[in-house]
Amino acid sequence: MIEPSIALFGESFEEASRVLDELLEDTGAHYALLVDRKGFVLAHREALWAPRPPQLDSLATLVAGNAAATQALAELLGERRFSELVHQGERHGIYVEEVNDLALLVVIFDQSTPVGRVKLFGKRAAAQLDHITQRAKVETAADRARFGLDTEYRESASALLDDLFGES
Repeated sequence: MIEPSIALFGESFEEASRVLDELLEDTGAHYALLVDRKGFVLAHREALWAPRPPQLDSLATLVAGNAAATQALAELLGERRFSELVHQGERHGIYVEEVNDLALLVVIFDQSTPVGRVKLFGKRAAAQLDHITQRAKVETAADRARFGLDTEYRESASALLDDLFGES
């Protein structure tokens, strides 16, 4: 089962939400989302005047997939990465800024919002969200195995059960 890489709860969730609220206020955008690279919505905010939101889970999954494809394009061109993506249509635009290796910032705006303003404040928000997400990083099973925690835990649990049931 795929699990998020970041767990935002309590204070870290509130901090991330405040950053997203400030971003909406500074830019006039409709929606701001913090998405992990697996496509999970970690936090989202919308402007009070924004129209009905798109399906956020679908949006997050597609943005994460698009970011992965863009990463592959960057590598083909000899770049380490492309840190931002902008998609602009006739009425709406999407700005995606890399927060770090764990997360992406997504801003949805309309034609009345200057993309330069979204980029400027998006970069500031991404830097703030980087600190928050680093603290909220979830240790995966692979991380635990790499540090020997799974083996150590399994061995000590087995020994405890053997002692409990009188087996040697």
